[in-house]
Amino acid sequence: MSTVAKAGLEDVVVSSSEICFIDGQQGRLLYRGFDINDLVAHSTFEEVAYLLWYGALPTRKELDTHVKALIRARKLPPRLIRLLRTLPPKTTPMEVLRTGVSALSAFDPDASDGSRDATLRKAIRLTAQTPTLVAAWERIRRGKAPVAPNPRLNHAANFLYMMSGKRATPLAAKTFDVALILHADHEFNASTFAARVTAATLSDLHSAVTSAIGALKGPLHGGANEQVMGMVAEIKEPTRAEAWIRKALAEKVRINGFGHRVYRVEDPRAKHLRRLATELGQQAGDTRNTEILNTVARIVTEEKRIYPNVDLYSGAAYVNMGIPPDQFTPIFAISRVAGWSAHVLEQHANNRLIRPRAEYTGPTSATYVPIDQR
Repeated sequence: MSTVAKAGLEDVVVSSSEICFIDGQQGRLLYRGFDINDLVAHSTFEEVAYLLWYGALPTRKELDTHVKALIRARKLPPRLIRLLRTLPPKTTPMEVLRTGVSALSAFDPDASDGSRDATLRKAIRLTAQTPTLVAAWERIRRGKAPVAPNPRLNHAANFLYMMSGKRATPLAAKTFDVALILHADHEFNASTFAARVTAATLSDLHSAVTSAIGALKGPLHGGANEQVMGMVAEIKEPTRAEAWIRKALAEKVRINGFGHRVYRVEDPRAKHLRRLATELGQQAGDTRNTEILNTVARIVTEEKRIYPNVDLYSGAAYVNMGIPPDQFTPIFAISRVAGWSAHVLEQHANNRLIRPRAEYTGPTSATYVPIDQR
């Protein structure tokens, strides 16, 4: 059989899926057929997670039951908290997340059950526990006690509360909820594909999500918004932005927050985060970050015809919520665990081991020489 290798599997269709559709030419993103713009306008992260897992929007009764299940599952096992306290303070949040998610499987009552119902229960628990894990480590590494989940707050507002110990403003809570919706799934990106490869061996949800987190940790997948805020810090003032970005482009410096393997126009998620980051800056009385990014976006688009992606403005929004940059990628995982779980469920429902071939480019007639004659 003749095969042609494509670097990075670019544009190679590896499977079918009913979960997510990206129209790269028109700049559309759909979850189960629903446009992301409609979900941002009308939905919540909890409802989107239900949609991804069950394939349809819930009734009021179904959503109430779903939300209550997520709230009940938020707490971390005390022994896991003790484990976190043994880690060196310099351990990065992504390393903690990878370790913590793997460890949570040891405490899960359905750990050895691979059925769909058990995997759904695990998805609820893991989606509920991930923000608690991220927030707990943020507190512990700063010498503070973790803040217990607040059952009166929704998923987004509760995470911000656990991070700071204070209730977030309505705008911050809404912005974070929108960010969770926007990041919940994105077809067969690197972390999702890693999750499906693991799931295809009939491994469990925690293993698949741990694989996904390992892929997300790489700087070519997660972390771009952290790099964007590094650029903003270097520019410092809006008046310096145009000269800085023109010089960077002339020197062929890589500019994070632009371009995408699939989108040929602006990422549909970017406009929502641009608007909300601007509103948060206005509320805080400091719009310098978004002013800088707007100038950078204008110049890059004009000069290179490369458009903003989801990472350009998300960091500016998170900074205005008091979230440190090295927590930006774990926040991605807080949202994407819902999508990863949906893909594991779909993979298990019609499973075939994912085992691609390689285009071999090495020698084919090497002669073995005994070690004493080499």
